Amino acid sequence: MKIAVMGMGVAGSYLMARLKDSDHEVVGYERMVEERHDSICAWGTIKPTLAEFCKKTGRDFNDFLIHDGKKMHVKMNDDVKFDIGLKGLCTYNKLALIKDFIKDSKIIYGPPPSIEELEKEYDMIVDCTGFHRVYLPKLKQDFFLPTYEYKVEYPDKVPYDDFYIEPFPGMSGYFWYFPLGERWAHIGAGDYNKQHMKATDDFLKKHGGKVLQTKGRPIRLATPDRCKPYYSGKVVGVGESIGTVYALLGEGIIPSMQCVEIFLENMNDFKAYEKAVEKHFKVYAKVFNFVHAKIQKNFSFLKALPDFISIFLYMKKNEDRFGMNIKVADLMKVAKA
Repeated sequence: MKIAVMGMGVAGSYLMARLKDSDHEVVGYERMVEERHDSICAWGTIKPTLAEFCKKTGRDFNDFLIHDGKKMHVKMNDDVKFDIGLKGLCTYNKLALIKDFIKDSKIIYGPPPSIEELEKEYDMIVDCTGFHRVYLPKLKQDFFLPTYEYKVEYPDKVPYDDFYIEPFPGMSGYFWYFPLGERWAHIGAGDYNKQHMKATDDFLKKHGGKVLQTKGRPIRLATPDRCKPYYSGKVVGVGESIGTVYALLGEGIIPSMQCVEIFLENMNDFKAYEKAVEKHFKVYAKVFNFVHAKIQKNFSFLKALPDFISIFLYMKKNEDRFGMNIKVADLMKVAKA
């Protein structure tokens, strides 16, 4: 087939690398000009899982590793502070890996063709445009958080030696500090109640540092069960365009790459792809319902208890996937915020 992959973010670039040696003719499109091609949002991921994905493309993840986490410092308020032990959570040079994934592929930068032009030229159009979901029908009921982030350089001492987060009241989002080596960090926040910019600027004022980059974009929390259709005509969505973000953490890197693998197994049968996505991301709907109820202030812990137990058991079973020690007491602290 002749395939167009639209959007060179995490999902699109990884898909290009995975299709590189296939029998298909694959062309990637990125709406930004090459000099401005960037990767928005913090560079946090899980080392063992990303290492496996990289291995499938002949790459060594250690070439892109920046910081290997040991503890995540959590501050709920002045009275509730605790650490979560980490087992694989890290930061990596996300943009460098994206560019490495696509370095040997045909990529066309700049404003992309219309859907009509694409349909005339290609047998399949893969929508990896993330939140924007440019080539799929608009969602009837989307749900997203605005985010804002600085890349900061510290001349002397960094504020924290490891990961640091502050969940906002009602689980409406959280502030993050992600270390990027000895002198740099990503600081930012996403918040449904739109306090994300204030929280980020307050941290910058308190701890100082030189802002090197400013970034901001919405992140989709609506899960795959809420993001249908996954395909329409020749177009099929992969990654955040069909809701592959874990709502409790706002994490989308690994889920998007998992979605690529599901797509590759079912790319000749869109119905089978839809069923496989639904099965793999089934628990995400429970996570979303839990978080959404907290944000909308109609949360009842008694009603949410079955979902809470399911979420805890899922994360506990997949500790290596989430890169941290999962304790019911820690999850309770967040749930009660």
